[in-house]
Amino acid sequence: MTSVCPFAKSARPDDASPRKSMDNHSRDQAEPGGKVRRESDDSASVSPKCPFGYDSHTFKLGPLSCVICQALLYESSKCVPCSHKYCKACISRFKDCPLCGADIEKIEPDTDLQDVVNRFIDGHARIKRPHVKTNVEEVGSENKIVIYEDVSLERGAFLVQQAMRAFRAQNIESAKSRLSLCAEDIREQLERLGNTPELCSQLGAVLGMLGDCCRSMGDSGCAISFYEESVDFLSKLSMDDLEVTHALSVSLNKIGDLKYYDGNIQAARSYYNRSLDVRRNAIKDRSDVPSQVLDVAVSLAKVADAERSLGNEDLALRGFEEAIKCLESLSLSPKETGLEQRRLSVLEFLHNQLPGSRDMSV
Repeated sequence: MTSVCPFAKSARPDDASPRKSMDNHSRDQAEPGGKVRRESDDSASVSPKCPFGYDSHTFKLGPLSCVICQALLYESSKCVPCSHKYCKACISRFKDCPLCGADIEKIEPDTDLQDVVNRFIDGHARIKRPHVKTNVEEVGSENKIVIYEDVSLERGAFLVQQAMRAFRAQNIESAKSRLSLCAEDIREQLERLGNTPELCSQLGAVLGMLGDCCRSMGDSGCAISFYEESVDFLSKLSMDDLEVTHALSVSLNKIGDLKYYDGNIQAARSYYNRSLDVRRNAIKDRSDVPSQVLDVAVSLAKVADAERSLGNEDLALRGFEEAIKCLESLSLSPKETGLEQRRLSVLEFLHNQLPGSRDMSV
């Protein structure tokens, strides 16, 4: 799962394909930002402060969070006898309480606490709750309108952030649950507002994350369904947006990877080729963007690897050699150390695919 929130315009997500370590799988966590909407030019705003600590200024764990995954509690469970509360999936890995060190004799569900968490999510984190003026107050003698936002993070962004935290801590069910809520809300917005570029982009990204969850749980069929739906929504958008083209190509590659693992190499090659076409079109007028060139090289390698598996050695070698030329001609600034490391890693893999180097490890 990418660590970039689809509700925040930040660094683009990565092609997180696990196969042969050709793609970089880590990115810094996106900073969630909540934009305060002003009803008029003379509106005033009040910086929101959540009593549970879920605001952008403090951004600390609140009483509804699990200290293990650092996300909102999911399937809240209580340790016996110490009574400390965690997510069921998180605490099930421990024999001693992480907070106090007491032996865990058994784990009991805490449905009352989970009900509180669920109400908190419904009241403060769901996208579908419309902006209304019931929370408007007059401030001072100037009678300026003050709009009180939700817990300070945009709805949807908050849920995705919680999902990413849970995913990193391997609490996949929690991540999937939060993302499912987010997808449900976006679908309702789509029904009400139509297929706007922003909503299609957000839903495409969230569906891709749901696919990552299913893949982590070993459910390839479910993962492919989410990735294909992600492709469907992202394909409706303009390919002039690099964020969109990258996300689309990543989803196509992920479907290809799963087809490859399942032994359907021809289907995998088809998806890899579609991803390659998207990436090649993206750099026609942007050949000076190093990350785009790297993406093309990775796609060339994936297609070439599929060709080799199908017995088309000549096509495979031409693909590997073209990818090598792309990367060897790529010049990076000294500040782009991350891209340079990735470039060298992919180059090493590619050189090892050429005759005389096949016995070398990647």
